[in-house]
Amino acid sequence: MTVAERPLAGVRVIEMGVLLAGPFCGQLLADFGAEVIKVEAPGVGDPMRAWGQHRKDGRSLWWPVIARNKKSITLNLREPEGQEIARRLIATADILVENFRPGTLERWGLGWDRLSEINPKLIMVRVSGYGQTGPYSQRAGFGVIGEAMGGLRNVTGYPDRPPTRVGISIGDSLAATFGALGALVALHHRDVNGGRGQVVDVGIYEAVLAMMESTIPEYALTGYIRGRTGSTIPGVAPSNIYPTKDGDYVLIAGNADNVFRRLSEAIGHPEWPDDPRFATHQARGEHMEELDGMIADWTRQRSAEEILTTMHEAGVPAGKVYTAKDMMEDPQFAARENIVWVEDPEIGPIPMQNVVPRLSETPGAVRSTGPALGQHNAEIYGDLLGISPEEQASLQERGVI
Repeated sequence: MTVAERPLAGVRVIEMGVLLAGPFCGQLLADFGAEVIKVEAPGVGDPMRAWGQHRKDGRSLWWPVIARNKKSITLNLREPEGQEIARRLIATADILVENFRPGTLERWGLGWDRLSEINPKLIMVRVSGYGQTGPYSQRAGFGVIGEAMGGLRNVTGYPDRPPTRVGISIGDSLAATFGALGALVALHHRDVNGGRGQVVDVGIYEAVLAMMESTIPEYALTGYIRGRTGSTIPGVAPSNIYPTKDGDYVLIAGNADNVFRRLSEAIGHPEWPDDPRFATHQARGEHMEELDGMIADWTRQRSAEEILTTMHEAGVPAGKVYTAKDMMEDPQFAARENIVWVEDPEIGPIPMQNVVPRLSETPGAVRSTGPALGQHNAEIYGDLLGISPEEQASLQERGVI
């Protein structure tokens, strides 16, 4: 399938975000064929170009993923000439994505009031720590703060220890995902319902809050504050991770009555479902620690492969706690092409996660890794905006591009 046949073909996105929240939003749109033009500071670029604890030949392994399928131009948004070029570029766009602190674009003459006059059909996705309004809107806000304020940190970890993090930048990614959703909803309203462009305003903390299930009514109506429960679900057993003989962990979820009976028979204890301690869902929840210990006594004497084979044959949901190595060796991942190899000009072949979700008729695709800084200057400034090579050279000498 060519780029022109992708579902978002013909949609132009200007990405002015840095680090993760804005760029991941741009990545999601680019994966499905949108033309995403990433605006970066001359000579420096997005800090994501240097991020990542482990590198290959000195190059970040995060950048090829977060900037895949995009075009890169350099533009100094702090200079009046750069701001004027930005306005010319945005006039051609469908969507603008930015994740600066609220008020930054306004100081650069790139606020919504001005841009919507230039381009009434523009959809402006604004991702920030606290949203564009409210008493906290001007505060600096990273994803980790949003995770804390949105309630995620309070339920992550073990009850006898301080809150911990999930292990990935989930707050930024959630905000970016809601930003992409909002952009597509606004695009539909504009193009199908005959509406105007509009602002999509996402605060990182509220994107996290949106995922917090029933925690708000639980407190408001019953006074219950959900807390940290480690690897278990309170009152649901067995549903936990269990140790194996080879040092791995396997998650077994056998809490439904019929599933628990199959689990008990599979591990040689068909009498458990008739034991008053384990006969009902409520009883198993009340004796969770005891039941988990008994199952762990069985699992720690066996390899992960042996445990999983036994569980799968018995129809009990179970899975190994995967590392990246496990994912790359798993036949399910391979069958669904969850990991794809993409050629990078500097690194060579590099594997990364494929596009989600999977569309049957117009799927997304990873077409290229993150571009070099300013790789598409000539194409965008020359072909799209009609700036001559001589003028481009002059702008570059003056530090505008």
